[in-house]
Amino acid sequence: MSDEQILVGYDGSPDAAAALEWALAQAGRDGRPVRLAYIFEWLTVAGWVGPGMTPGMWPDEQARQQVEELVRKAAADAAAAHPDLTVSGEVLDGPPALVLEECSTEAGLVVLGSRGHGGFTGLLAGSTAVSVTAHAHCPVVVVRRDTASTARAGHVAVGVDGSEQSLLALGFAIEQAALRRVPLHVLRAWQPGRDQWNLTGEQAREAALAAQRTELDEPLRRWQATFPDVEVSVETAAAAPAGLLIDASRNAQLIVVGTRGRGGLRGMLLGSVSQQLIQHAHCPVAVVRER
Repeated sequence: MSDEQILVGYDGSPDAAAALEWALAQAGRDGRPVRLAYIFEWLTVAGWVGPGMTPGMWPDEQARQQVEELVRKAAADAAAAHPDLTVSGEVLDGPPALVLEECSTEAGLVVLGSRGHGGFTGLLAGSTAVSVTAHAHCPVVVVRRDTASTARAGHVAVGVDGSEQSLLALGFAIEQAALRRVPLHVLRAWQPGRDQWNLTGEQAREAALAAQRTELDEPLRRWQATFPDVEVSVETAAAAPAGLLIDASRNAQLIVVGTRGRGGLRGMLLGSVSQQLIQHAHCPVAVVRER
Protein backbone atom coordinates (compact mmCIF):
# COMPACT_ATOMS: atom_id res chain seq x y z
CA MET A 1 0.00 0.00 0.00
CA SER A 2 1.25 3.49 -0.90
CA ASP A 3 0.76 6.51 1.34
CA GLU A 4 0.40 8.76 -1.72
CA GLN A 5 -3.24 9.71 -2.05
CA ILE A 6 -5.46 9.71 -5.10
CA LEU A 7 -6.77 13.27 -5.36
CA VAL A 8 -10.19 13.62 -7.00
CA GLY A 9 -11.46 16.96 -8.27
CA TYR A 10 -15.06 16.75 -7.11
CA ASP A 11 -17.98 19.17 -7.55
CA GLY A 12 -21.03 16.88 -7.54
CA SER A 13 -21.44 16.87 -11.32
CA PRO A 14 -22.05 13.59 -13.20
CA ASP A 15 -18.53 13.63 -14.61
CA ALA A 16 -17.07 14.25 -11.15
CA ALA A 17 -19.05 11.26 -9.91
CA ALA A 18 -17.55 9.21 -12.74
CA ALA A 19 -14.07 10.40 -11.78
CA LEU A 20 -14.72 9.40 -8.17
CA GLU A 21 -15.95 5.97 -9.25
CA TRP A 22 -12.81 5.48 -11.32
CA ALA A 23 -10.56 6.65 -8.46
CA LEU A 24 -12.22 4.28 -5.96
CA ALA A 25 -11.67 1.36 -8.34
CA GLN A 26 -8.04 2.39 -8.73
CA ALA A 27 -7.63 2.63 -4.96
CA GLY A 28 -9.09 -0.85 -4.66
CA ARG A 29 -6.19 -2.09 -6.80
CA ASP A 30 -3.29 -0.23 -5.17
CA GLY A 31 -4.60 0.48 -1.65
CA ARG A 32 -4.07 4.22 -1.69
CA PRO A 33 -6.31 6.65 0.24
CA VAL A 34 -8.77 8.75 -1.77
CA ARG A 35 -9.18 12.48 -1.12
CA LEU A 36 -12.05 14.50 -2.60
CA ALA A 37 -11.32 18.18 -3.17
CA TYR A 38 -13.92 20.78 -4.11
CA ILE A 39 -12.21 23.98 -5.23
CA PHE A 40 -14.35 26.87 -3.97
CA GLU A 41 -13.73 30.00 -6.04
CA TRP A 42 -15.47 33.31 -5.46
CA LEU A 43 -15.11 35.55 -8.49
CA THR A 44 -15.31 39.31 -8.03
CA VAL A 45 -14.25 42.31 -10.07
CA ALA A 46 -11.02 42.26 -8.09
CA GLY A 47 -10.38 38.60 -8.84
CA TRP A 48 -10.97 35.45 -6.84
CA VAL A 49 -11.85 35.64 -3.17
CA GLY A 50 -10.33 32.98 -0.97
CA PRO A 51 -7.59 32.61 1.65
CA GLY A 52 -7.30 35.41 4.19
CA MET A 53 -11.02 36.03 4.50
CA THR A 54 -12.82 35.38 7.75
CA PRO A 55 -15.87 33.05 7.64
CA GLY A 56 -18.26 35.94 8.04
CA MET A 57 -16.92 37.61 4.93
CA TRP A 58 -18.03 34.93 2.48
CA PRO A 59 -20.45 36.42 -0.06
CA ASP A 60 -22.81 33.49 0.50
CA GLU A 61 -22.17 31.44 3.63
CA GLN A 62 -25.14 29.20 2.89
CA ALA A 63 -23.65 28.22 -0.47
CA ARG A 64 -20.39 27.29 1.19
CA GLN A 65 -22.19 25.17 3.78
CA GLN A 66 -24.02 23.37 0.97
CA VAL A 67 -20.71 22.67 -0.74
CA GLU A 68 -19.20 21.33 2.47
CA GLU A 69 -22.21 19.07 3.01
CA LEU A 70 -21.99 17.87 -0.61
CA VAL A 71 -18.36 16.84 -0.17
CA ARG A 72 -18.94 15.34 3.28
CA LYS A 73 -21.80 13.18 1.99
CA ALA A 74 -19.90 12.06 -1.11
CA ALA A 75 -16.90 11.02 1.00
CA ALA A 76 -19.11 9.26 3.55
CA ASP A 77 -21.05 7.39 0.86
CA ALA A 78 -17.82 6.33 -0.85
CA ALA A 79 -16.32 5.14 2.44
CA ALA A 80 -19.49 3.18 3.27
CA ALA A 81 -19.47 1.50 -0.15
CA HIS A 82 -15.74 0.73 0.14
CA PRO A 83 -15.07 -0.02 3.83
CA ASP A 84 -11.58 -1.27 3.04
CA LEU A 85 -10.52 2.14 1.69
CA THR A 86 -9.67 5.42 3.40
CA VAL A 87 -11.79 8.21 1.90
CA SER A 88 -11.79 11.86 2.96
CA GLY A 89 -13.08 15.14 1.53
CA GLU A 90 -12.48 18.84 1.94
CA VAL A 91 -13.31 22.22 0.45
CA LEU A 92 -10.35 24.31 -0.70
CA ASP A 93 -10.24 27.92 -1.83
CA GLY A 94 -8.72 29.51 -4.89
CA PRO A 95 -8.36 29.20 -8.68
CA PRO A 96 -8.96 25.52 -9.53
CA ALA A 97 -5.86 24.95 -11.67
CA LEU A 98 -3.45 26.49 -9.17
CA VAL A 99 -4.99 24.72 -6.20
CA LEU A 100 -4.99 21.33 -7.92
CA GLU A 101 -1.40 21.79 -9.04
CA GLU A 102 -0.36 22.65 -5.48
CA CYS A 103 -2.28 19.71 -4.01
CA SER A 104 -0.70 17.36 -6.54
CA THR A 105 2.63 17.69 -4.73
CA GLU A 106 1.19 15.44 -2.02
CA ALA A 107 -0.66 13.09 -4.37
CA GLY A 108 0.30 10.05 -6.36
CA LEU A 109 -2.48 10.59 -8.88
CA VAL A 110 -5.00 13.33 -9.74
CA VAL A 111 -8.36 12.29 -11.23
CA LEU A 112 -10.66 14.80 -12.94
CA GLY A 113 -14.00 14.61 -14.72
CA SER A 114 -14.03 16.04 -18.21
CA ARG A 115 -16.89 18.43 -17.48
CA GLY A 116 -18.19 19.88 -14.24
CA HIS A 117 -20.06 22.70 -12.59
CA GLY A 118 -19.56 24.78 -9.48
CA GLY A 119 -15.85 25.12 -8.77
CA PHE A 120 -14.90 23.32 -11.96
CA THR A 121 -17.01 25.21 -14.48
CA GLY A 122 -15.44 24.93 -17.92
CA LEU A 123 -12.58 22.81 -16.61
CA LEU A 124 -11.67 21.49 -20.02
CA ALA A 125 -13.09 24.32 -22.06
CA GLY A 126 -10.07 26.59 -21.67
CA SER A 127 -6.65 26.70 -20.08
CA THR A 128 -7.39 24.97 -16.76
CA ALA A 129 -7.13 21.38 -17.99
CA VAL A 130 -4.02 22.14 -20.02
CA SER A 131 -2.45 23.74 -16.94
CA VAL A 132 -3.30 20.86 -14.59
CA THR A 133 -2.18 18.10 -16.94
CA ALA A 134 0.97 19.98 -17.96
CA HIS A 135 2.05 21.17 -14.51
CA ALA A 136 0.74 18.71 -11.93
CA HIS A 137 3.44 16.99 -9.91
CA CYS A 138 1.98 13.53 -10.55
CA PRO A 139 0.05 11.75 -13.29
CA VAL A 140 -3.42 13.10 -14.13
CA VAL A 141 -6.33 10.95 -15.31
CA VAL A 142 -9.24 12.61 -17.12
CA VAL A 143 -12.51 10.67 -17.07
CA ARG A 144 -15.61 11.23 -19.18
CA ARG A 145 -18.75 9.76 -17.70
CA ASP A 146 -19.55 7.83 -20.88
CA THR A 147 -16.15 6.08 -20.75
CA ALA A 148 -15.78 5.56 -17.00
CA SER A 149 -17.21 2.09 -16.38
CA THR A 150 -14.93 0.41 -13.86
CA ALA A 151 -16.03 -2.97 -15.26
CA ARG A 152 -14.70 -2.06 -18.72
CA ALA A 153 -12.61 -4.83 -20.24
CA GLY A 154 -9.63 -4.32 -22.48
CA HIS A 155 -5.93 -3.63 -22.33
CA VAL A 156 -3.91 -0.57 -21.33
CA ALA A 157 -2.62 1.44 -24.30
CA VAL A 158 0.26 3.92 -24.34
CA GLY A 159 1.63 6.32 -26.93
CA VAL A 160 5.45 6.26 -27.04
CA ASP A 161 7.74 8.24 -29.31
CA GLY A 162 11.09 7.72 -27.58
CA SER A 163 11.12 11.04 -25.72
CA GLU A 164 11.83 11.13 -21.99
CA GLN A 165 8.25 12.04 -21.16
CA SER A 166 6.82 9.22 -23.27
CA LEU A 167 9.15 6.72 -21.59
CA LEU A 168 7.76 7.87 -18.23
CA ALA A 169 4.31 7.24 -19.68
CA LEU A 170 5.44 3.75 -20.73
CA GLY A 171 6.51 2.99 -17.15
CA PHE A 172 3.19 4.21 -15.75
CA ALA A 173 1.26 2.24 -18.36
CA ILE A 174 2.98 -1.08 -17.73
CA GLU A 175 2.47 -0.64 -13.97
CA GLN A 176 -1.22 -0.08 -14.60
CA ALA A 177 -1.41 -3.12 -16.88
CA ALA A 178 0.22 -5.21 -14.16
CA LEU A 179 -2.25 -3.94 -11.54
CA ARG A 180 -5.18 -4.76 -13.81
CA ARG A 181 -3.65 -8.04 -15.04
CA VAL A 182 -4.27 -7.09 -18.64
CA PRO A 183 -2.00 -6.76 -21.71
CA LEU A 184 -0.18 -3.57 -22.65
CA HIS A 185 -0.46 -2.19 -26.19
CA VAL A 186 2.35 0.21 -27.17
CA LEU A 187 1.70 2.59 -30.06
CA ARG A 188 4.09 4.71 -32.04
CA ALA A 189 2.87 7.10 -34.71
CA TRP A 190 5.33 7.94 -37.45
CA GLN A 191 5.00 10.77 -39.92
CA PRO A 192 7.82 11.55 -42.36
CA GLY A 193 9.58 14.88 -42.09
CA ARG A 194 9.62 17.39 -44.89
CA ASP A 195 12.79 15.82 -46.28
CA GLN A 196 11.27 12.33 -46.22
CA TRP A 197 8.14 12.76 -48.30
CA ASN A 198 9.83 10.79 -51.09
CA LEU A 199 9.48 7.66 -48.92
CA THR A 200 6.25 6.76 -50.64
CA GLY A 201 7.18 3.26 -51.72
CA GLU A 202 5.80 0.39 -49.67
CA GLN A 203 9.25 -1.05 -48.97
CA ALA A 204 10.61 2.32 -47.85
CA ARG A 205 7.67 2.86 -45.56
CA GLU A 206 7.95 -0.59 -44.03
CA ALA A 207 11.66 0.01 -43.43
CA ALA A 208 10.93 3.30 -41.69
CA LEU A 209 8.29 1.70 -39.47
CA ALA A 210 10.64 -1.17 -38.62
CA ALA A 211 13.25 1.38 -37.54
CA GLN A 212 10.67 3.05 -35.31
CA ARG A 213 9.84 -0.33 -33.77
CA THR A 214 13.53 -1.09 -33.13
CA GLU A 215 13.90 2.10 -31.10
CA LEU A 216 11.33 0.74 -28.65
CA ASP A 217 13.13 -2.54 -28.03
CA GLU A 218 15.52 -1.38 -25.30
CA PRO A 219 13.04 0.51 -23.07
CA LEU A 220 10.55 -2.33 -23.46
CA ARG A 221 13.18 -4.88 -22.40
CA ARG A 222 13.93 -2.88 -19.25
CA TRP A 223 10.29 -2.63 -18.22
CA GLN A 224 9.47 -6.21 -19.13
CA ALA A 225 12.26 -7.36 -16.84
CA THR A 226 10.41 -5.63 -14.00
CA PHE A 227 6.95 -6.81 -15.08
CA PRO A 228 7.56 -10.16 -16.79
CA ASP A 229 3.95 -11.25 -16.50
CA VAL A 230 2.58 -8.39 -18.61
CA GLU A 231 1.91 -9.34 -22.21
CA VAL A 232 3.16 -6.54 -24.48
CA SER A 233 2.26 -5.84 -28.11
CA VAL A 234 3.68 -3.04 -30.27
CA GLU A 235 2.07 -1.17 -33.14
CA THR A 236 3.87 1.34 -35.34
CA ALA A 237 1.88 3.14 -37.99
CA ALA A 238 2.30 5.92 -40.51
CA ALA A 239 -0.60 7.92 -39.15
CA ALA A 240 -1.58 11.09 -37.35
CA PRO A 241 -1.02 10.60 -33.59
CA ALA A 242 -4.45 11.78 -32.46
CA GLY A 243 -6.31 9.49 -34.81
CA LEU A 244 -4.10 6.51 -33.99
CA LEU A 245 -4.53 6.96 -30.23
CA ILE A 246 -8.26 7.62 -30.40
CA ASP A 247 -8.77 4.49 -32.51
CA ALA A 248 -6.64 2.49 -30.07
CA SER A 249 -8.75 3.67 -27.16
CA ARG A 250 -11.82 1.86 -28.51
CA ASN A 251 -10.64 -1.44 -27.10
CA ALA A 252 -8.69 -0.08 -24.12
CA GLN A 253 -9.66 0.54 -20.51
CA LEU A 254 -7.00 3.25 -20.13
CA ILE A 255 -4.80 5.14 -22.58
CA VAL A 256 -1.59 6.83 -21.40
CA VAL A 257 0.50 9.64 -22.90
CA GLY A 258 3.36 11.86 -21.76
CA THR A 259 3.06 15.59 -21.38
CA ARG A 260 5.49 16.36 -24.18
CA GLY A 261 7.17 14.36 -26.86
CA ARG A 262 9.01 14.47 -30.14
CA GLY A 263 8.23 13.19 -33.58
CA GLY A 264 4.58 12.18 -33.86
CA LEU A 265 3.72 13.31 -30.33
CA ARG A 266 5.48 16.67 -30.29
CA GLY A 267 3.51 19.37 -28.50
CA MET A 268 1.02 16.84 -27.15
CA LEU A 269 -0.39 19.26 -24.56
CA LEU A 270 0.35 22.46 -26.42
CA GLY A 271 -1.66 21.75 -29.55
CA SER A 272 -4.67 19.80 -30.66
CA VAL A 273 -3.62 16.18 -30.06
CA SER A 274 -4.17 16.05 -26.29
CA GLN A 275 -7.36 18.06 -26.57
CA GLN A 276 -8.71 15.60 -29.14
CA LEU A 277 -7.69 12.62 -27.04
CA ILE A 278 -9.27 13.97 -23.84
CA GLN A 279 -12.46 14.92 -25.65
CA HIS A 280 -12.81 11.94 -27.99
CA ALA A 281 -11.00 8.93 -26.51
CA HIS A 282 -13.25 5.98 -25.78
CA CYS A 283 -11.69 5.37 -22.36
CA PRO A 284 -10.13 7.44 -19.55
CA VAL A 285 -6.89 9.23 -20.46
CA ALA A 286 -3.79 9.38 -18.22
CA VAL A 287 -1.25 12.16 -18.78
CA VAL A 288 2.15 11.51 -17.20
CA ARG A 289 4.98 13.95 -16.52
CA GLU A 290 8.17 13.90 -14.49
CA ARG A 291 7.53 14.58 -10.80
